[in-house]
Amino acid sequence: MRGMIKGALALSVAAAAMATPALANHSWGGYHWARTANPVTVQLGDNVDSRWDSFLVSTQADWNKSAVIESPLVAGSTNVKNCRGVAGTVQVCNSTYGNTGWLGIASISITGGTHITQGTVKLNDSYFNTAQYNTPAWRMMVTCQEVGHTYGLAHQDENFSNYNLGTCMDYTNAPTGGIVGGFNYGPSNQDPNTHDYDELATIYSHLDSTTTVAFRSNGAGAFREPGDTPADWGRAIHLDGNGRPDMYERIEGPGLKTITHVFWAVGEGPRGR
Repeated sequence: MRGMIKGALALSVAAAAMATPALANHSWGGYHWARTANPVTVQLGDNVDSRWDSFLVSTQADWNKSAVIESPLVAGSTNVKNCRGVAGTVQVCNSTYGNTGWLGIASISITGGTHITQGTVKLNDSYFNTAQYNTPAWRMMVTCQEVGHTYGLAHQDENFSNYNLGTCMDYTNAPTGGIVGGFNYGPSNQDPNTHDYDELATIYSHLDSTTTVAFRSNGAGAFREPGDTPADWGRAIHLDGNGRPDMYERIEGPGLKTITHVFWAVGEGPRGR
């Protein structure tokens, strides 16, 4: 009987652990938009076509549910092929970037150690035009996650094959959730969850004496375009749950750097650093 009780207790603990979301401690290196007051009003530049419009609109609405984010969606200000950054904004682009191995990348340009001055998101139609990824769930999750990175969020979890946490900031092989390939992935990973909003509140709990949240049409000259390959992104500084480099750092000049997060397609991407 005692063994049966201990076994049942162990199963209960395991189930609880599987169903418990991660704590809100997933800041991306302390990176944040400098501003003198909340909310953060960085513009989201819409450079996407009709296949992506609804997902970008939903992503904007999702992140604006945070008490500290109020980003307007505006007409884009960049060329979709290179998706070069525009200071004080996040430019979101889609195009056929080629068989690069990645579904999406988010790049942020940094000054003063931790202040984001511009961001870009690239969504790769070379993969989203295929049957495997041309689904609302994959499009929604990747758009939501890459935009979330540009506010200074990292991932809540980086194991692709475990139970979903119910947030787009959680890597997964099954963004719809449910039973896939005989495994129960649990909830959908298509939108932010409470822990994402809690982390944003923590990230933006202090104010700055200056601001980087200001549109400057000619302010991107100090930073190069994001590029499409690891050779463009600088040195690898982090590995995902499958052992692939998914974060890169490129030094642009004294006090200037660009950090790029990469969402690799299933089975794609380099190994090791």
